[in-house]
Amino acid sequence: MTVARGQIGRSVGRNLSKAPVPTVLAVVLAGCQLAAPAPPPTPEAPPAPTPPAAATREPEAAAPASALGWYYARIEAQRQEAGLLRTDITATDAPFTSNNLVENFVRIALYDEYQIVRGRPVARATPSTLRRWESPVRMRLDFGPSVPPEVRDSDRRDVAAYAARLGRLTGHPVSLVHGSANFHVLVVNENERRALGPRLRDLIPGIDADTVRIITDLPLETFCLVLAFSRDGTNVYSDALAVIRAEHPDLTRRACYHEELAQGMGLPNDSPQARPSIFNDGKEFALLTPHDELLLRILYDRRLRPGMREAEARPIVTRIVAELMGGES
Repeated sequence: MTVARGQIGRSVGRNLSKAPVPTVLAVVLAGCQLAAPAPPPTPEAPPAPTPPAAATREPEAAAPASALGWYYARIEAQRQEAGLLRTDITATDAPFTSNNLVENFVRIALYDEYQIVRGRPVARATPSTLRRWESPVRMRLDFGPSVPPEVRDSDRRDVAAYAARLGRLTGHPVSLVHGSANFHVLVVNENERRALGPRLRDLIPGIDADTVRIITDLPLETFCLVLAFSRDGTNVYSDALAVIRAEHPDLTRRACYHEELAQGMGLPNDSPQARPSIFNDGKEFALLTPHDELLLRILYDRRLRPGMREAEARPIVTRIVAELMGGES
């Protein structure tokens, strides 16, 4: 979850008790938030625009079905008009060097920017540890009743291809499954999300009330989020849960998949210096870029280990980057 200007990859870690088994469940939270130029919501009511009269007269037109759908469609249009949500991932106007890549990896993989204070995430940059999966990642995509069949089919194809891509990049088993999963991706509308409490407790045994409320009370300006969990105080992920708003138009929803699933692999933070990247608060790029592919390759290099902090990891990351970039500084 992030605040202010659509920042990506903000994270929060804390310990949670699991009952009745005496174990510890730690959670890291990251997400995508509203970015300029869209105006912030007011507390009195969602600032959703009224559908144009023409659209009201012609319900068969391809238009969002709810007020929130119109709201998020307007934001997507504003972002694109401002040159954001780019899909030209090669981005020849955004070159980066080996030094850039090292610094971006350290900031994105080895820092948390959120802590829980009185049950709420609070922005507070904090050095953290390297975290990733050791077991195969089995992603499952579940849709609320509000999601049309054609959207379900299209999204399943896209997410299956993206999961396979994450597996190729990391060299770690990642797949979209229909059965038992450890990375749950829920696509739900506002009412469906607010009723998720019992389902969340089934999916993630040991999740506590504060973490459930982070999801069920999700503010309007938070577009999507991912929580990655580890048990017994380790830095190895055991479970993850992503929540995507069903009201999003196609590109925003696809951007949420790209961002949250990559963050759930172990890249929970963001950096304003990271470019071209989805791990940047500016929302310039919608889809995983070659820069981001390198971050994932670094993260799962076997020379790095879960639990490493910056002082230990940085010289290793520098060597890995030199190999990947051919020594260019």
